[in-house]
Amino acid sequence: MTAVAAPNWTAIAQAFREALGREQVVERREELLVYECDGLTNHRQLPPLVVLPRSTEEVATAVRLCNQFNLSFVARGAGTGLSGGALPVEDSVLIVTARMRQILEIDYDNQRVRVQPGVINSWVTQATTGAGFFYAPDPSSQSVCSIGGNVAENSGGVHCLKHGVTNNHVLALTLVLPDASVIQVGGAIADLPGYDLCGIFVGSEGTLGIATEVTLRLQPLPQSVQVLLADFSSIEAAGAAVSGIIAAGILPAGLELMDNFSINAVEDVVKSDCYPRDAAAILLAELDGRASEVEQQIRDVEAVCRQHGARSIAIATDAEDRLRLWKGRKAAFAAVGRISPSYYVQDGVIPRSTLPFVLHEIEQLGQQHGYRVANVFHAGDGNLHPLILYDRNDPGALERVEALGGEILKLCVKVGGSISGEHGIGADKRCYMPAMFSSEDLETMQWLRHAFDPLERANPTKVFPTPRTCGERGSVINVPADVELY
Repeated sequence: MTAVAAPNWTAIAQAFREALGREQVVERREELLVYECDGLTNHRQLPPLVVLPRSTEEVATAVRLCNQFNLSFVARGAGTGLSGGALPVEDSVLIVTARMRQILEIDYDNQRVRVQPGVINSWVTQATTGAGFFYAPDPSSQSVCSIGGNVAENSGGVHCLKHGVTNNHVLALTLVLPDASVIQVGGAIADLPGYDLCGIFVGSEGTLGIATEVTLRLQPLPQSVQVLLADFSSIEAAGAAVSGIIAAGILPAGLELMDNFSINAVEDVVKSDCYPRDAAAILLAELDGRASEVEQQIRDVEAVCRQHGARSIAIATDAEDRLRLWKGRKAAFAAVGRISPSYYVQDGVIPRSTLPFVLHEIEQLGQQHGYRVANVFHAGDGNLHPLILYDRNDPGALERVEALGGEILKLCVKVGGSISGEHGIGADKRCYMPAMFSSEDLETMQWLRHAFDPLERANPTKVFPTPRTCGERGSVINVPADVELY
């Protein structure tokens, strides 16, 4: 067998400096450490080289050089992803779009905006709210995460229940493909004929190429917004209220649930005095739309919550009070991080009807594995975010926590759900893809990937399981016959 020569990184770095400029190439070890992981810090890999392009042409140049030196590449935005999607790969170039931060065009007449991928999510709304518009997808990290990363992961957020996730708001993309060619997909209007190439690319996690310009759909600011906070003596009652609200034909902009552990964690940090510390769970519901419609719906939601045993209800109508009610939920991940040396967040989806059963099972799994689990999630669409608290310095803790996270994912699939709602698969959950997809399903996905990237140079080893990275992780989870799966 012929040995493959190791890349000559000195020569490679020199070629990138000559093509892009010295200030756009990072190669000193102490600077490379910044890029060794994304928001999932469990996995780390020092990249051999980082490049910082500023335009579509420079991204294409970087990809072309990767091909010239027979190297793979990994795209990275703000690095806030939670599944290891931007984790560097050995002997790969990290192409970081953080300097591509221009809002290129705002077209209010046609309700769209064109941006570079490094633009921060919240900047889009900040730039357009004065004209009466906003950008709907709002991950909890929206003040720091970038549009390019949102596109790669098909990010959601609090308001995705009514307004949709990233894929519902992307009209067009400029893409640099793995062969360094530049193409345009989508268009200025929705529902173009032909294959939905935008839909294929959004959520592809960097395995099909790099988005260098993104045209987003803007929405008019609603006439009225109200937020309701209800607290319950059991998490099962709160879950039943969620199902009751949806069953009543009400579609809130956001419908969020937090358990007692999370409530106390955020109150310790945020100190808003909004969330009753003795509540087993709180439910936050935001209604938006025409004033008369919102007035009726907020009364209907209140009635459903009381029907399911809500102890108390608070309603906020003005912007300051609404922000106060949401502040704790938006700070939940950070708050848990303040009380635990480490935490591991998972991201699964379940049918709403299985919520009480799944939460009970998560508690049981946590006890079996010896870890406390805090639950914060998008209850309206069943998108769970269990946070497993642990100490990284405890020998073997990371492996045990990852095993617990895997059991939670398999539980989600068992009840008819998914192993990801908005965080993506990345490096973290690739081994659990066979729990959800057959070998034929996975092979079909690879056909699509190879149509764009036959040599698998774009974000290799991510999303799909490989024998080298995945062992057999099977276990049996029994679901009672009386649990309604669909």
